[in-house]
Amino acid sequence: MLRTKALILSGAALLALAVSTDRAAAQTMLDSLSLAYSNNPSLNAQRSKTRSTDEGVAIAMSGYRPQISASASVSRSTLEASRTSTVNTLQGSQPTGYALVPVTVTGTSTNTYYPKSVSLSLVQPIWHGFQTANSVKQSEAAVRAQRELTRSTEQDVLFDAAQVFMDVIRDTAIVSLRETNVKFLTEQVRAARDRFNVGEGTKTDVAQADARLQLAISQLNAARATVNASRATFRQVVGIEPKRLTGSIPIEKLLPKSVQAGLEFAQGGHPGILAGVSNIDVAAFNVKVLEAELMPSVNLQASASRSVDPSPGTNWQNSTQIGVNVTVPLYQGGAEYARIRQAKENLGTARIQLDVTRDQVRQAVIATWGQLEAASASVIAAKAQVDAAQLALDGVIQEQRVGQRTTLDVLNAQNELIDAQVNQVTADRNRVVAAFSLASAVGKLSAENLRLKVVRVNPEEHFEQVRDKWFGLRTPDGR
Repeated sequence: MLRTKALILSGAALLALAVSTDRAAAQTMLDSLSLAYSNNPSLNAQRSKTRSTDEGVAIAMSGYRPQISASASVSRSTLEASRTSTVNTLQGSQPTGYALVPVTVTGTSTNTYYPKSVSLSLVQPIWHGFQTANSVKQSEAAVRAQRELTRSTEQDVLFDAAQVFMDVIRDTAIVSLRETNVKFLTEQVRAARDRFNVGEGTKTDVAQADARLQLAISQLNAARATVNASRATFRQVVGIEPKRLTGSIPIEKLLPKSVQAGLEFAQGGHPGILAGVSNIDVAAFNVKVLEAELMPSVNLQASASRSVDPSPGTNWQNSTQIGVNVTVPLYQGGAEYARIRQAKENLGTARIQLDVTRDQVRQAVIATWGQLEAASASVIAAKAQVDAAQLALDGVIQEQRVGQRTTLDVLNAQNELIDAQVNQVTADRNRVVAAFSLASAVGKLSAENLRLKVVRVNPEEHFEQVRDKWFGLRTPDGR
């Protein structure tokens, strides 16, 4: 494989064109990748999603814990009753006399009282077909899958940062080349006019030189627009405006020695494949969780209550209850069976998707390996092209001075030199990007492997903080 020791910014001409001598304000690739690791919103969003997924384990763990509730009530009750009774009354007059006569009397009575009660109940799950245990394992598998997806996003962000870093350097160098070309052609137009004025040239020479100058100005304007777009993308990925970019990262140490070695490492270490393996575990445990719905459940239930003034004539009343509740599902409409069949199909889908991911990773490793080989060969060819084009231009200029070449020959030779220099700048950029792409394809592009000077995010720390947390509204970072 054609490769030189320095895979980053190898051309001296490239560095001279793209990098200022003001080192105090320089921004290295190491700085850029570190900023992207810490500030990129896409990566931070994935980290937040990982923390959210961690809480799924705490939710599943709640199936082991008791459910305790308390209630209190107070009310106003009015009891109104109608009563009928018979009383003897003295009736009569003189001289006949008096006698006791029974008389029916109807009346109402109203009693108002305020019953109050407090109660406490507890339900402790004992067994539910290992549903909680499998739910915890399913959530832990989901956490592992999400961590690998975050690691994949980290690879993508670091690759994007390296690519746009090289894009800005390439486009800045091309602008410098275009500016140099404009200056050269401006001088050629002036020289052609001077020769025309003294009768040694023609209007055609002046027109040809002026046409090439206007084309060069148009190309310069397009190059400036391109570099502005690259700088905007740099700001989006890295989080700050690019300054004077310089420096390199020894990415070669992350590259496999052969395409076969890269394939072997990728199959066991690529985050996409590892996420697929964990997704299979998620789907498999989901089947077991749903199968538990067909099994009996056993719960310990206890309650205690106290009532004050529950009824007229009763001052207070206490009650306690404890027991074991066993529920055996017989038939629940058939939805539980459909969910299990659906989960099994999802498990099959997860297994097939892992095979798809393995094939995609294999294709990416082979493709990026070939791209790096081609880019490395192009760098050598581009440098030879620049050397030859420069020699040809110098010779054509000397021959023009003695009348053996025309102005058009000089313009063509200059155009070939500029094209060769642009090709060299582009080849240097492509080789660096291909190296980062290969490191990403095998799964080695990470802040740890690149030794970035950053505070690394450890997902295990947050996981341990929330896994066994029984209560609390605040997140571990205080929100």
